[in-house]
Amino acid sequence: MKRRSSRIRQGILLAVAAALLVSAYHSERGLNQRRSELGLTRVEPLTNAPPILALTTVALGGFRGLIANALWIRAMDLQENDQYFEKVQLADWITKLQPHNATVWVVQAWDMSYNISIKFSDFRDRWMWVKRGIELLRDQALRYNPHEVLIYRELAWHFQHKMGANMDDAHKFYKGVWAAEMEAVLPGGHPDWKELLDPQTPEQKERVARLREIYRLDPASMQETDTTYGPLDWRMPETHAIYWAALGKRLAKSKEDLIQLRRVVYQAMDLAFRRGRLIESHLDEGFRLEPNLDIIPKTHAAYEEAMAEDAVMRDHISRAHKNFLLNAVYFLYTHARTREAERWLAVVKEKYPRDYPAAMTLDDYVVKRVSEDAGETDMDRTTSNIMGALRYAYLNLVDGDEDAYNGYQALARNLWTRYQSKILGGPSEKRVGLPPLRDMQIEVVRYLLTSSRRLRPEAEAILRSQLPPELLPGTNIPPTQPTPPG
Repeated sequence: MKRRSSRIRQGILLAVAAALLVSAYHSERGLNQRRSELGLTRVEPLTNAPPILALTTVALGGFRGLIANALWIRAMDLQENDQYFEKVQLADWITKLQPHNATVWVVQAWDMSYNISIKFSDFRDRWMWVKRGIELLRDQALRYNPHEVLIYRELAWHFQHKMGANMDDAHKFYKGVWAAEMEAVLPGGHPDWKELLDPQTPEQKERVARLREIYRLDPASMQETDTTYGPLDWRMPETHAIYWAALGKRLAKSKEDLIQLRRVVYQAMDLAFRRGRLIESHLDEGFRLEPNLDIIPKTHAAYEEAMAEDAVMRDHISRAHKNFLLNAVYFLYTHARTREAERWLAVVKEKYPRDYPAAMTLDDYVVKRVSEDAGETDMDRTTSNIMGALRYAYLNLVDGDEDAYNGYQALARNLWTRYQSKILGGPSEKRVGLPPLRDMQIEVVRYLLTSSRRLRPEAEAILRSQLPPELLPGTNIPPTQPTPPG
């Protein structure tokens, strides 16, 4: 009887155990599904690691974090000893152990782009490491962390600061190489959005495929970015900084994340405004950078949005905003867009009336800006400013920018006239003042055409064809009067 009772009890227990196992199985499936939906699963297999590391990882299983911590400690020791090459290898193992740890990716990319690249004197070697840092974030880190705002922000920073700014003496090389890569897929830097969104020819389809697969650029998101913040030149690094920061903004869940990404956007837009237009040139490296004056209204809006959202940094942003507006006035003036310059000067007076009174005219501001570091009465500095304006005028003439040519000529003429009037009491005064403006024009042209740093032959030919004979070297010039040309 006891045996029978015992068997019944065992059967009941086995049935209960089986029921519990089935229940646990179904519960685990549901939990795993929820973990996957919430992005909490962290069990990717370890690949391409040294055998000893792979073996240790498999043996310890859930203790992968302990291995990663040990490697982190070793990596910090290597950093203190300036051993960044060895540290990069360790960081690569750590990312394989903990691919969802965003900090590891960020630190590794920073080491490549900043700490290792500067070890090389050859700009091509530097670019290789900068590019590797960007690719690490863009191609690998975002693969495992598509919703990690920190990685978007860091990727945008690499484009904005490492490539876009001028802190690295190889920055022009970076810009040139990147512009060439983008030119191959986005000719002219201003895409045909219809063509990118709905490619028809094999060439168009191949171009879109390269954008998606190599550069991880989505044409629809590109168009949205350009519509919101542009028109942008997609050959420029700051444009890509805006693109990645804008993608990150969509995913930001906290106010702090949103504020930091907006900060990247307005800083990159300010950079794009100041030098975000790439001009193919007969000078220097074959290109030069000019202000993108068409994005002034949207850059202004980005600043105002940032000031409204970031109370802590509002005063700091406000100072940057004021400088941006003043730059906008000056650049518009020097590009012969005086009506727009007047309109934005009015905005400066409205926003910052203490610093810029209503009575200040556009000419007053521009001359003050050029002369303020040495004063309007400093003859040497005034001469330098006039010669500099004339040089910019002729360089823009070579590249076909007639508006900029006229603007810089007007600036030189304005500086000359005001100096003569202020110091000598008028152009007719007999005391010694500045040389006649035409003589200064002749001197600048002669420098450009005959100095040791002379123009390229094609640029020299363009300049000679555009100027009147009396400005060219070797021409007999009659005596001039101390009055500016009309």
